[in-house]
Amino acid sequence: MRNFTKVKQLGGLSVFFFSFCFIFLGTPLLRAQDPSSAAVSGAESPSRDSSEIVRLSWKASKEGDLKTLSALGDEIVKTYGDRANALASQLNNFPSRSKAGDYKIMSDVATCLFIKAEAFMHQGKNDEAIAQFKNIITQYPWAQCFDPSRGAYWSVAEKAQASIDVIQGKAPQNPAPVKQASKTILVLKFPGKEEVVDWAKYGNFLNVGTKDYHYQIIDRDGLEAALGEGIYPNIADVYKDPCYKKALREGRLQGSHWDFVNTPDLQAAFYKWVMAPEAWGVKLYYIGQVLEKAGLYAQAIKAYDSLIVNFPSTIAWTYWQTPWYPAQAALAKIHYLIRIHPQLHMEFVGAKIHILNTDDPHNYVTSTKPGIVRKLSVLEIAKQKLNWQPLKMPLGKPVFYSGQGDVRFVKYESGHWQLLVDNKPFFIKGMSYMPTKVGQSPDDGTMADWMQEDDNHDGTISAPYEAWVDKYGDNKRHADEPVVGDLFLMKEMGVNTLRIYYQPAMKADKAFLEKMYKGYGFKVAMSNFLGKYAIGSGASWSEGTDYENPVHQKNLMEYVRQMVMEFKDEPYILMWILGNENNYGVASNADKKPVAYYKFVNEVAKMIKSIDPNHPVAICNGDTLFLNKFGQYAPDVDAFGANVYRGDYGFGSFWDEVAELAGKPAFISEYGAPAYGGASMNYEQGQQAQSDYHKGNWLDILYNSAGYKEGAGNSVGGMAFEWLDEWWKDYSPSIHDTKADAVGPFPGGYYFEEWFGIFGQGDGSQSPFLREPRKVYYTYKELWKE
Repeated sequence: MRNFTKVKQLGGLSVFFFSFCFIFLGTPLLRAQDPSSAAVSGAESPSRDSSEIVRLSWKASKEGDLKTLSALGDEIVKTYGDRANALASQLNNFPSRSKAGDYKIMSDVATCLFIKAEAFMHQGKNDEAIAQFKNIITQYPWAQCFDPSRGAYWSVAEKAQASIDVIQGKAPQNPAPVKQASKTILVLKFPGKEEVVDWAKYGNFLNVGTKDYHYQIIDRDGLEAALGEGIYPNIADVYKDPCYKKALREGRLQGSHWDFVNTPDLQAAFYKWVMAPEAWGVKLYYIGQVLEKAGLYAQAIKAYDSLIVNFPSTIAWTYWQTPWYPAQAALAKIHYLIRIHPQLHMEFVGAKIHILNTDDPHNYVTSTKPGIVRKLSVLEIAKQKLNWQPLKMPLGKPVFYSGQGDVRFVKYESGHWQLLVDNKPFFIKGMSYMPTKVGQSPDDGTMADWMQEDDNHDGTISAPYEAWVDKYGDNKRHADEPVVGDLFLMKEMGVNTLRIYYQPAMKADKAFLEKMYKGYGFKVAMSNFLGKYAIGSGASWSEGTDYENPVHQKNLMEYVRQMVMEFKDEPYILMWILGNENNYGVASNADKKPVAYYKFVNEVAKMIKSIDPNHPVAICNGDTLFLNKFGQYAPDVDAFGANVYRGDYGFGSFWDEVAELAGKPAFISEYGAPAYGGASMNYEQGQQAQSDYHKGNWLDILYNSAGYKEGAGNSVGGMAFEWLDEWWKDYSPSIHDTKADAVGPFPGGYYFEEWFGIFGQGDGSQSPFLREPRKVYYTYKELWKE
């Protein structure tokens, strides 16, 4: 997720999986670079690429150089204006992603004009700004600015209108209430004769646990009757279903099946996905999702189970051309549904889908153990009601320690891992904490250091110590709403760890951290960007950190050394975390040279341990991309951390992959979901969906920790994203934006980046003090209680 610095053309959310694994990146720090002398004279460089003019325009805007910015605007209009206008005349909607490149010149011209207009606005030249914004809206309504670190486009005209609204004071502070479309109840005429299907009764499992696994159907009629309509191989019953015929007659099945992913018409969505022209492995996953949304959980489990049994080797390609393996997600979904709905009285055991050749998904191989879904016996149900823990298992004796200090990891005979602090198990219940005042933005250079910010000038840091809960939701503080502070609220929630970054712009304050630790006991996972966004390497933004460059390596080594020397003896340090999804690139070449990157990470880890043997070293990866290279080239790193956003069910194969390819303990350094779901749900439903998402993720973290039979046993905790909504992340820092720019694996089907907070900030008028608690806060108070 985005962190402390951002430029508008390079936002901070990088999307990895289309609908199952979105990975949020931090934001770049744009470093100044002197433009060439030709930058101020369009006439001198008529052949300069439009992209370069855009880059220089952002730079001039960041530096407040209106003269250069104006010249660049003149240059791009003179050089490319006619072509841009011709392209604009060809459109009546946004071009598709595959066609967006054909209209790049048009979008670049519009973007430069937007940057120029925005600069006018920031300098108080409102009339000029409004005129320029209106020109963009009229002339280039379908222009898009590509955000490379997000992997998505934003509408230039939309942001231009938002700027006009800000200037004219028309912008709403909160979204209008969403009237949710009523869901169509999904009724199955033929739901199947068996709640849990015994696949062994109807066929043979061949070559289980190998790449040649296959399920051979023997009794097709019996299997179809057991499964029910729409679940492979039972298609015929759908055509007999009167509800299908009714939906077809009413025209409710028209359009692309992808348009039915988030529709409230669940009946139509079910039939649409059964008939979809996709591989059955993909179809069954979405059929399961529809059944799940309809509350038909046992039927959803049958759909997911059919996917695993019949199509474990299916691979799909996302919008961003990344691989997705539906069967692994289906496996995680079954575990999730059984955890969340204990009234099903089911268990799922023995399943494992192993993907080989993950570096080359075009030539991958799958090894499959389909496992068994079964109903619990009467005795087991009785024990379950008495809170019996059948999933627990003995750990055995310690066989290996990673680290030798007061904080270290231990591996047991069972193969499970724990994090030890003073020789006692410590499970990370972490929080990403960056309390940003409404109206502040790094875009405008107005972002304050929250560790120093004393907004009411009373000598006390505002957010950590002076926040209060608005329990009436009226944006006013009453006598029975005491000042308590975020640290108190986090302690009540069960937080024990904060993830904090060491960086030049906002250095961690030792005095504050010491006071926090003494008062609340919070440990700190101290993070270093390690050259991501060119931070610490000495590289320019356009150049980016090169992990094979000796100068960059030297600078980063010294940068990390300074951090460790400054904090190594502090009692609140839990561990050191290197990087923030560097494997996705963005002002660094770790994505292009992963071997060089992980080798360098290992050298940094060895350096840290040479001066601080008392705290372990971890990495912050972007999901599991290049995990095998990490395992091969970074043996001195103690733990594998990753920012992972896959869905409400948790993290799927993440834990098994880390265990196999790295052999390390693991934790999730970021996970979460927005509390706003767009038109698909109202605010109360959005809060509930956010809470359910966090609960599903946390239970996956827990059930893969030491002592649980079900999981990999290598989980040592997680860090939720994030404590407080940040209003600056989608353009205007004074507007709580509800626009969705890209599809995401979240309850509303999109990410709404300004709504990820465990707490909201109300209408923004009482920021940075007001805290609007969401349902997820109380969910964590239950999940994280001792």
